[in-house]
Amino acid sequence: MVVTKEIQIGKHKLIFETGKLAKQANGAIMARYGDTMVLVTAVAGGLKEDIDFFPLSVEYREKAFAAGKIPGGFFKREGKPSDREVLSARLIDRPIRPLFDDNYRNDTQVAAFVYSFDGENDPDVIAACAASAALAVSDIPFLEPIGEVRVGRVNGEFIINPTFQEVEESDIELVVAGTETSIMMVEGESKEVSESDLLSALKFAHQEIKKIVEVQKELREACGKPKMEVVAKTLDENLVADVNTLAHDKFKAIVSSVLAKEERSKANHDLGDEVLAALAEKYPGQEKVIGQILHDMEKDLMRKRILEEGMRLDGRNTKQIRPITCELGLLPRVHGTALFTRGETQSLTTLTLGTKQDEQIIDGLQDEYKKRFLLHYNFPPFSVGETGRFSGVGRREVGHGNLAERSLKNILPPEEKFPYTVRINSDILESNGSSSMATVCAGSLAMMDGGVPVKCAIAGIAMGLIKEGDKFAILSDILGNEDHLGDMDFKVAGSTNGITGLQMDIKIQGISYEIMETALAQAKEGRFHILGIMNEAISTARESISTYAPSILSTKIPVDKIGALIGPGGKVIQRIQKDFSVEISVEEDGTVNIAGQDSKLAKEAKEYIKLMMSEPEIGKAYNAKVISIKDFGAFVEFMPGIQGLLHISQVDTKKIAKVSDILAEGEMVRVKLLSIENGKYALSRKVLLKEKEEVKEENNTENAE
Repeated sequence: MVVTKEIQIGKHKLIFETGKLAKQANGAIMARYGDTMVLVTAVAGGLKEDIDFFPLSVEYREKAFAAGKIPGGFFKREGKPSDREVLSARLIDRPIRPLFDDNYRNDTQVAAFVYSFDGENDPDVIAACAASAALAVSDIPFLEPIGEVRVGRVNGEFIINPTFQEVEESDIELVVAGTETSIMMVEGESKEVSESDLLSALKFAHQEIKKIVEVQKELREACGKPKMEVVAKTLDENLVADVNTLAHDKFKAIVSSVLAKEERSKANHDLGDEVLAALAEKYPGQEKVIGQILHDMEKDLMRKRILEEGMRLDGRNTKQIRPITCELGLLPRVHGTALFTRGETQSLTTLTLGTKQDEQIIDGLQDEYKKRFLLHYNFPPFSVGETGRFSGVGRREVGHGNLAERSLKNILPPEEKFPYTVRINSDILESNGSSSMATVCAGSLAMMDGGVPVKCAIAGIAMGLIKEGDKFAILSDILGNEDHLGDMDFKVAGSTNGITGLQMDIKIQGISYEIMETALAQAKEGRFHILGIMNEAISTARESISTYAPSILSTKIPVDKIGALIGPGGKVIQRIQKDFSVEISVEEDGTVNIAGQDSKLAKEAKEYIKLMMSEPEIGKAYNAKVISIKDFGAFVEFMPGIQGLLHISQVDTKKIAKVSDILAEGEMVRVKLLSIENGKYALSRKVLLKEKEEVKEENNTENAE
């Protein structure tokens, strides 16, 4: 049976259809918004009894045919997921993951495929809504549906699911996911806006989310399958009591002690070994169960201490920030460096300045475009004291790098003022707490150290949440354990003027606006504290870029002369690049960027191009190159590609018999343009020599007097 439900969201109807496609999946939805269509399936596999986590995987793929395109490359088919596809998959995964039954351990996969793309409506949020709908109508134990929308703001007006053009014009862009009663996830960027503006955007988004949730409920009532039964694991009460007797007081002492990350890990491990050894004979084969009881004990003790005493694992109160140090210029040959250390989290971040040719070309469903600001985040296993494979970039690294990039990109100067491609690379050398926000701080410092004229500094902070019933505590600058054992990871980046980037994930079934407002206010306080420390290290960009960075100069030429600069088959521009050892890029508006390691040669190339594009002026002096010598004079090139005649009578102030007595081919000579007749140019060296002699005579007379 085919069932269709629809609801007006923003400019278009959001349409869900099920029962026609992919009928062997536990749930399948074809969602349509405008002419963008996404098919999402949800499938449950077998039960994984021996694991202590929920094995959920989410895949998102954009088919090139959806936009009427054929993939590039040799194979002409879609390859591995692009960064955009990875980020879109995360936008689905993060809000749905907390909404499965806690005891559900079946291998579960959600797969989204873009089948039609209209060029205006982004399929990522449509896919998230369809994923929720597919889970809602399936027999998979999904607790409640979610809605997901994008919010933009143009000229002070909020827009739901803005087009790509409207996003470009917006000062706020947020992706918001939520249930009927609360917010589950936020991801986005803004141009230094206030906390109150962001809360308004979230409330605006939630009104539309409620509509999306309601239509999914209608769909579920019409054709939803009964949910599969999930059997909760029961623990042996005697085992729990014995573990408590052996470990509770000792674990309480560990939780109450101020320990470094490795020290705490060792203390926990040693206590675990002690309990396992003591109970091995009485409870054989129960190692995993005992480990889970100890994990839950630590979680309960940590949360109780924070809520009742306001004290955290490392001895801080809920608002304190760990010690921060900022070091600049550590690496001598890179274009900018910053080492940002906050507690046991450390980012070594570098700046590299490149030319127009270094821009990244992005090809996907949208029209091809270029990026001049790149931020890459790397999380090697040694940063958490572990071994591991060094393979491709993981999804987490893509997501963290994207958040840091979005937080920093709006402080860059416009291309016309700073025509460089900018690459930030963050290597996380230690991690115990938010390394993405450390990357934001280090990236801001590295750009200032490298002389990038950014308009202000940006800092980031990660906030946590401990919530039991109506009681809650917001934690500033969370530790790794507080993230793992807590209820929220809320990252906020910005300047003293406002917020530039944020990301929120939760592990519980939604949070209230009161919690959001408190978290934003406390994050602002922490952000200002971090900015103060960063500004002590460097408060404005250095006056000049590194001597090892390419020198880039800009000039503008008439649009109708672009062809002359490039020349037939690019011969002219290639010759200039070779002669001056530079790279030249020409924009459609006539902007010419000249890049070279030797700033002197780059300046000479710029002057050469300016001269080449100018019109010959009668009475103006030029540096000319002797091209050929004749009996009646010499032909000289006095402007790029333009030759004139230097008649024998104009070579010297005295009469000469042969031009070759004074000039030689290839020699540079100073000449003045006397006249232009029928496209022919008459030049004189004699006039300039006379002027020089007259000036000399005047100076001699003045000295004699």
